[in-house]
Amino acid sequence: MSAASAGEAGNSGKDPGSGEDRMIARLFEPLARHPGALGLKDDAAFLDLPPGHQLVLTKDALVAGVHFFSDDPPASIARKAMRVNLSDLAAKGAAPLGVLLAIAIPPDMSATALEDFARGLGEDAERYGAPLLGGDTVRTPGPFTVSITALGSVPTGEMVRRTSAPPGAAIVVTGTIGDAALGLQLRLDPGRPGFAALDGAQRAFLTERYLHPRPRLVLAASLRAHALAAMDVSDGLIGDLAKLLAASHIAGELDAARVPLSDAARAAIAAEPALLETALTGGDDYELLAVMAEAHLDAFHARATAAGIGATVIGRTSAGEGLVVRDERGAPLAFARSSFSHF
Repeated sequence: MSAASAGEAGNSGKDPGSGEDRMIARLFEPLARHPGALGLKDDAAFLDLPPGHQLVLTKDALVAGVHFFSDDPPASIARKAMRVNLSDLAAKGAAPLGVLLAIAIPPDMSATALEDFARGLGEDAERYGAPLLGGDTVRTPGPFTVSITALGSVPTGEMVRRTSAPPGAAIVVTGTIGDAALGLQLRLDPGRPGFAALDGAQRAFLTERYLHPRPRLVLAASLRAHALAAMDVSDGLIGDLAKLLAASHIAGELDAARVPLSDAARAAIAAEPALLETALTGGDDYELLAVMAEAHLDAFHARATAAGIGATVIGRTSAGEGLVVRDERGAPLAFARSSFSHF
């Protein structure tokens, strides 16, 4: 599935009746509703940008056994792949235009699993206004791999960067932190004391948050209007905030007691305090992390609350370098690692 033709990139001379062509026509062509996708029948797609806008591009790849479990529901894998990319667009204040998809399919992936994957992708494409524009399909002897490139747009000059945070501003995060990381640990080690303290609904909530990120696209315009700098929290709150501060050449202080937690996360941490580090550094939150002037906090908080998401001030920036995390008594906290890293 190149930007419109079936098969590997640049190969438009395949037998139109090949199994790959038939699979793409059956599973993915119905998702390519944008006129620029040309029904997935050409070598490339095209896009017209809204007047006065710039293109915003992002890409994330997900690999079975690294970013998701090989036995996760295929529709959930598709949603996760879509949403982690859309979260990047949201953090830049961008509106989605469409996506490009590449998948590497292992020999043991069934036709039913592929159908479920396509269904999940299509439902999210519809939900978030991000139609499939094209991509590629290949076979692999390795694990199932999904790579999505998301394309969005922002008014010219208004993309919210992570390099523009000043000292003396508030650090804000949306939603709640740690649910997905705790959901992963629940999957890996369900007998831990913190998870034994949870009821069925709380365990299901954490599992759902790991399976299905929630890109905060509804806050993209408000982020453009109010944030001085922003990024999404993908690798862990502590590590990602440290990256934002370093990129902006400033320092910051975070009050761990003010980090917003769900009822499920709070209950798990109360039963097993060591899980606080997991929540703050584990990642997969896909919340918005922003730096804002005091004068903009109320307006952003009101918009986030109206959207049912919420926003919380968790610290402040300052001149200098580095990040200090303090507990409820004001003592500095140290962590074995600040965030997830592949290397």
